[in-house]
Amino acid sequence: MNEILLATIAGVVVGLFFSAVKLPLPAPPVLSGIMGIVGVYLGGMAYQAVVERFFS
Repeated sequence: MNEILLATIAGVVVGLFFSAVKLPLPAPPVLSGIMGIVGVYLGGMAYQAVVERFFS
C-alpha cells in the first residue's frame, strides 16, 4: 500500500511541476498508457509461469 501511495504522490508532484513550468505532461495518452502497463504486467506474469513450469 505504501508503494501505491508514494507513486501517486510522486505523480502529483511531477504533474504539478510540469504544469507550472508550462511543459507537456510526461505521460502517454490515457488508454494506450493503461494498456502498456497491463501488457508489461501480463508479460511479467507469463515469464514467471514459463520459468516455474519448464525450468523448476
